[in-house]
Amino acid sequence: MFDQVTMKLNVDPLILGALKEDITSEDVSTNSVMPTAKQGEVDLICKQDGVICGLQIFSRVFELLDENTKIELYVEDGDTVKKGQLMAKVYGDIRVLLCGERTALNYLQRMSGIATYTSEVNALLKGTKTKLVDTRKTTPNNRIFEKYAVRVGGASNHRYNLTDGVLLKDNHIGAAGSVTKAIEAARAYAPFVRKIEVEVETLDMVREAVAAGADIIMLDNMDHETLKEAMAIIDGKAEVEVSGNVTKENIARLTDLGVDIISSGALTHSAPILDISLKNLHAV
Repeated sequence: MFDQVTMKLNVDPLILGALKEDITSEDVSTNSVMPTAKQGEVDLICKQDGVICGLQIFSRVFELLDENTKIELYVEDGDTVKKGQLMAKVYGDIRVLLCGERTALNYLQRMSGIATYTSEVNALLKGTKTKLVDTRKTTPNNRIFEKYAVRVGGASNHRYNLTDGVLLKDNHIGAAGSVTKAIEAARAYAPFVRKIEVEVETLDMVREAVAAGADIIMLDNMDHETLKEAMAIIDGKAEVEVSGNVTKENIARLTDLGVDIISSGALTHSAPILDISLKNLHAV
């Protein structure tokens, strides 16, 4: 759940932007059938099993349109919900309920889909010491929502953005000239409290990263045998992250390696939405 300061500074402007995208001048359909204010209510219904996430954002859409809108919630973020379940009722000006419906559902469906998929992937790591994390492969202007959904789904966040931490990838290494030069440059420039993570693709790069004193070594797109060899080379001298096209369908192949972290862009870029609807709108 987002605190008041985060909501006002970071979340509200994004929601307002989404509403402005959907209503550039007026909602012609709503104004046609509802020219004046009339109070009504509508049901929020889950149409498939999953993990619900984003109820605060769903509610905020309507509250930004009209602070007098009331939302009665019967579930909370992180709850497992079932097909056909009544999750909430929304009360307010029918024009507001109609204008905000699609934007509110877009956030709720997307965030719930990510939480559901993340929960399913994370369950496959049960019994291991490995932590599942996301990536920066998020929808533009939706990162704050999508990374929150990952946490609700039981996984953790990698760095939030480029300011958050040092991660030297292939092109940084190419620009610097070598793994060693990239690590040395980052060590000299970044604040001392920042860990230095480096992405490597070959065993020679692993050896160089260990020798240069990388704090975290990301093993990118390696086959299982190469990963085992890389783990032996690192031998506890750095934290180990494995990455590269990790999905629910293939993560099981990595569970025997004993790595510290598995990162998966699929948590945010490939999670399907959770089907949710607003139904039974009527005047009261």
